This record gives sequence, structure tokens and C-alpha cells, in this order.
Amino acid sequence: MTASRTFLCCFSLLAVLFATAAAHALGQQVGREEEITDIRLGQRILVDDGVCPAGQIKEVSGAKMTPQGIARARKCIARNGPKK
Repeated sequence: MTASRTFLCCFSLLAVLFATAAAHALGQQVGREEEITDIRLGQRILVDDGVCPAGQIKEVSGAKMTPQGIARARKCIARNGPKK
């Protein structure tokens, strides 16, 4: 392969990886907590179900490992940006 073809291939691969990571980060908000089927340890998901006061949104996170699975922690945090 030529150097320009190798560069183009590497650049394309990096672009796909960054686009995938960005799409995954944007998908971390749901409308109801029931839509969260499984959560990983340390993962944080925003839930816009109206439980928290105005200007805040509920954050559900995988808090700790238990024999039954991953225990969830819930708290209201400040909403950043416009409502999605």
C-alpha cells in the first residue's frame, strides 16, 4: 500500500470509532427508568421521568456489585443544556 492509502485507511477507521463513541454517549438518556434493562458497574444514565424538581434530571448509576447483580443508585442532578 502507498503511504497516502494507509493514511486514508487509518483516518477512516478513527473517524468511525469517534462517531460510534459519540453516538453511544448521546444515547445515555431515557424517558423512564423501566427502559433501562441492564446497567454496568459505574455506568450513568439520565432518566427524564419528571421525578426531580425543575432544572434537574434523575441520574441512575451502577453503584455496587451484589449477589443479585448490580445495585442502582438514584439522585437528582442539575440539568445541563436544553431538554431533549
